Amino acid sequence: MLLILFLVASSMDLDKGISRQLPPVDKQHEQRPATAVDSRKVLRVAIDDKDSVSLDGKPASLDAIRPRAFQLIAANGRGHLILLQSDRKASYNTYLHVQNELVAAYNAVRNRQAHEHFGQPFETCGREQQQQIAEDVPMRISEIYSVSASDIGKGGRQ
Repeated sequence: MLLILFLVASSMDLDKGISRQLPPVDKQHEQRPATAVDSRKVLRVAIDDKDSVSLDGKPASLDAIRPRAFQLIAANGRGHLILLQSDRKASYNTYLHVQNELVAAYNAVRNRQAHEHFGQPFETCGREQQQQIAEDVPMRISEIYSVSASDIGKGGRQ
């Protein structure tokens, strides 16, 4: 009886993950041709199988992601793209830290926009105001998962 009481009364929230709302499936969007993106408006963030992070091909610390992403997002608005490439052997912890830094950069840019346009933080803006800012500063993160070179020789796929 005590075991059942313990199992029912205790909380076992072990879920780890990233809360994301995916865009709805748009049949017209599927028929649009792919558009070219100016490479100067793309930030390439890569996590290798040893959990090393690089920005645009240069080794970087986790602390360098937020200011670089902020700079790109603030300068280009809707025209930016963040390309996140993660090796399948990279740890989930490193992946989450990178995602947190990217989301923090978006939040900082949106907060700045809210102060400029509405004179208040993004969190206290009304729903319509938040939607307007989110349209001006959309989260544009493209994710790619790759297999390390050592796995390809062992029969892994990309």
